[in-house]
Amino acid sequence: MKRIYRIVTVEAVEGGFQVALDGKPLRTPARAPLVLPQRALIDGVAAEWDAQAGTIVPHGMPLMQFVSTAIDRVRPQRQRVAAEVAQYAATDLICYRAHSPVELVARQLRVWQPLVDWAGMRFGAPLAVFTGVMPGPQPLGALQALQVAIEGLGDLELTALQAVTGACGSLVIALALMEGRVDADQAWAASQLDETYQIEKWGEDAEAASRRRTLLQDIRNAARFLELSRS
Repeated sequence: MKRIYRIVTVEAVEGGFQVALDGKPLRTPARAPLVLPQRALIDGVAAEWDAQAGTIVPHGMPLMQFVSTAIDRVRPQRQRVAAEVAQYAATDLICYRAHSPVELVARQLRVWQPLVDWAGMRFGAPLAVFTGVMPGPQPLGALQALQVAIEGLGDLELTALQAVTGACGSLVIALALMEGRVDADQAWAASQLDETYQIEKWGEDAEAASRRRTLLQDIRNAARFLELSRS
């Protein structure tokens, strides 16, 4: 799609702020009004549209993508989205530890266990830890406590949580990012702990490196979206 607009502006409207392209209000892909009370977030979306050159590159506008997802998908399906995110707790990445080698076991304990302990204290959700990859049952009370925490989030926060949980394979890591327990790079490093260890031992191919860079950028984008949504 070619850029046919010249001027990008931010306008105050009922309910908050909106982006306008040559005076025409910007809408989501589902044609819903893109109006939010967070001026900093709307400014960020406007900056993405203003930065587009001759051809519009949707993946180059992560804030626009997050906002559209929140309005078009999360808002009308909050219960389903929250339930899908909560399911990650039953098989959370950081609850499954290696048998060996001893260096990896120690690294998992050092990085992951503090997050498990934090989730137990912060949300009243003491998760069980297992050795090996076979799934084990998590305490029902812990799963319910995390479900309640997720359901209490706003649409924008839930959108960010969904993105980070999927990128990390861990609800606990995603919640830690949302709560400021870790930053985006730390969240990525925790989620990639096993892969990083294997790379240190055996090296990394180009495809894996590209995938890891993409995941890191996805998490950074979600963290920025979250920060602006709280401004």
